[in-house]
Amino acid sequence: MPSLSEFALVLAVGLVAGTISGIVGFGASIMVMPVLVIQFGPQRAVPIMAVVSIIANASRILVWWRDIAWRPCLVYAATAAPAAALGARTLLELPPRMVEAALGVFFLAMIPVRRFLAARELRIRLWQLAIIGAVIGYLTGIVASTGPISVPVFLAFGLVKGAFLSTEAAASLAIYLSKAATFRVLGALPTELLVAGLVIGPSLMVGSFVARRFVLKLDAQSFRLLMDGLLLVSGATMLWISRA
Repeated sequence: MPSLSEFALVLAVGLVAGTISGIVGFGASIMVMPVLVIQFGPQRAVPIMAVVSIIANASRILVWWRDIAWRPCLVYAATAAPAAALGARTLLELPPRMVEAALGVFFLAMIPVRRFLAARELRIRLWQLAIIGAVIGYLTGIVASTGPISVPVFLAFGLVKGAFLSTEAAASLAIYLSKAATFRVLGALPTELLVAGLVIGPSLMVGSFVARRFVLKLDAQSFRLLMDGLLLVSGATMLWISRA
């Protein structure tokens, strides 16, 4: 296990990650995972991140509870949660680096795709959320984060700012609960790693509450530009991790 000073580093990164992800809806895993890999090793970092993600998404739900759009949330989560369990099983059998590289390219490609969808005001319908949820849920079970994929999906459904952050967080909570439960059942999340996730998670929760005042001050255009910037960083980070 890491020393107290090493844990302090993870908590500090978690606070920053929680603030950023609380503003744009994703990014916590992208920022925290490299630190977790260094401190715990790659095989232990993914289950820990699943627990941390549960706490991070729960905190965003608390912050934006009144803004949750429950219908799209439930439709998306209904297919995404069981697919995440299947993805988690796949992760324990396959090397994930090829998937990480593919997702890195995908994240970078999502910047022009998101702008294309926004310029033409294309919208995703409710039934399409169920299909997309199954795909994203499965991928989330395999890799640390697919936030950059789900972000354009919920935006294309017409959600922004608080409604987007809360709805995406509530749907993601179901996914990560399913993922963590699968890890636990299969023996990949022993008590030691569960406790580590519970210790690190609150730092992201504090960041979500700090982020609220920034989100309320952001106009829609600035919000989208900030997401584009994080998509760029996320894609580059995924490619870097896949080569490490």
